[in-house]
Amino acid sequence: VRHPGAKIAAHPECPEAILKHADHVGSTRSILEYVTSYDAHTFIIATEQHIIHQMNKLAPHKTIIPAPGADGTCDCANCPYMAKNSIEKLYLAMANEVPRIEIPEDIRTRALKPLQRMLDLSPNAASQNRNAA
Repeated sequence: VRHPGAKIAAHPECPEAILKHADHVGSTRSILEYVTSYDAHTFIIATEQHIIHQMNKLAPHKTIIPAPGADGTCDCANCPYMAKNSIEKLYLAMANEVPRIEIPEDIRTRALKPLQRMLDLSPNAASQNRNAA
């Protein structure tokens, strides 16, 4: 163990092998709040690197360590897909409902579990889901 006593915080979309060892699983915001408010000094973070930069700014007295990849192919801190997102692209996609994304049914059903888990971890989303029902 390289960092004994370090707390592990992970995003719910991380592989199960990482999630089962996490002390905290939550949204990016939840992880940020956990690190800045929890009384520990060292944290291993399994999510994209931009939030790690924010953690270092908000908690400079703490040691923030990006988690290594789970299987040699996944590296949460340097996710090439997250780097392609922006507020402007999200706005345009939602405003114009384009590009249309068609997902094969087998992939949709496999993706539903981690998406639902992420929503379940968010108190705001859970209350919104109850209000919509």
